[in-house]
Amino acid sequence: MSLQVENLTVYYQTLRGEVHSLEHANFNLGDGEIMGLAGESGCGKTTLGNSLIYLAPPMKFIEGQVALDGEELPVWDIERMNEFRFKKISIIPQYAMNAMNPTRKIGKMISELLQSRKINYKELLSVIKERLDKVKLPHDVLNMYPIELSGGMKQRIVMVLSTLLNPSLLIADEITSALDVSTQKSVAEMIVKFRDCGCMKSVIFITHDVSILYQIADSIMIMYAGQLSEKASKETIIHSPLHPYTKLLISSLPKVGVKHSEKKLTGIPGTPPLLLNPPVGCRFRDRCPLAFEKCLETPPFVEIEQGHFLACWKEGAPYA
Repeated sequence: MSLQVENLTVYYQTLRGEVHSLEHANFNLGDGEIMGLAGESGCGKTTLGNSLIYLAPPMKFIEGQVALDGEELPVWDIERMNEFRFKKISIIPQYAMNAMNPTRKIGKMISELLQSRKINYKELLSVIKERLDKVKLPHDVLNMYPIELSGGMKQRIVMVLSTLLNPSLLIADEITSALDVSTQKSVAEMIVKFRDCGCMKSVIFITHDVSILYQIADSIMIMYAGQLSEKASKETIIHSPLHPYTKLLISSLPKVGVKHSEKKLTGIPGTPPLLLNPPVGCRFRDRCPLAFEKCLETPPFVEIEQGHFLACWKEGAPYA
């Protein structure tokens, strides 16, 4: 098992109190697995991703354990995590295209990054060029500034940077959200290609676009209001989900070839709750068409069948 997360809870400290952005996350990620992480904006996807690699203020570690390849990660300690970042666990941040230093050429930037990890740039130059070939970028980009690259080219450069040392886990946070459709597809396919050739072992692919996950993911985990709702294979999540939120999320997707006059998109009535003072029990309760009295209690996230995890009192019987 590549990644094991137990009871991970992270809040945001604000002047008005603590925002309960991630509570009691429990899940595993297998070797070679690409897991899609989906949900509405503000549901805690990025918080979960960042808490695994760079838990910085105003984020506040409350409790939990994270292990990667059998070794515990001190996610609560920014300094101690330095020995794991980039080498064992790496991230393509949400705003990757703006993450590069505009005053440094790409080659110089890579050199400084490797130097910070006490690695010689020249010794790794052949690997860098090989990775550039994989993402279909000319070697000349090493002598270019970020402003000279398109958005898709910048995204691919950050992908090369993040995987240079073959990390065990790569977190890709909304890496396709600012790209056109054709570039989205090529970037997503490159993630799979990098996994297949051993540039990284496993991937958490964070997105709000479930249709992309159907193309590249092995499994999909759904989050809502800071808590895990459902995790299963992509086929199960897309074709036979159990959680009411997952069902409504999937039904909101347009289908190719289906006219609006034939089947209207349903959407999800209401809005997610504010997490400064989250509601008790199931957080989807106020928007759920199946809610009943038991939903005033928080449902556990449990395995109802092999590889299928769920947090729902109604659909999760018989554990109710």
